[in-house]
Amino acid sequence: MVNWQWKSVVVVWLFALACAVLTGLLSLPGQGLVWLGLSFAGCVIGTLCVQLATGRKEGYVNRVTVSLVGAVVVLAGATGIFSLAGLA
Repeated sequence: MVNWQWKSVVVVWLFALACAVLTGLLSLPGQGLVWLGLSFAGCVIGTLCVQLATGRKEGYVNRVTVSLVGAVVVLAGATGIFSLAGLA
């Protein structure tokens, strides 16, 4: 992928990380998994918006896939951390 295409993917990963951090800081005990699920829904919508905004159809499916897999990895890691910390 070209450099700007990687940036469009990393934006979603950073959004997922920001959602995970805010969920850890602001959610009530026992509500972390609910907010992480909503965070993933936001990542899906954000991914589609960012990738459609690029206006490039070449590699669209690959960029969406990589964006969402990265978001899943970030949010799954947050889920593990929340579970170990007793926040989930």
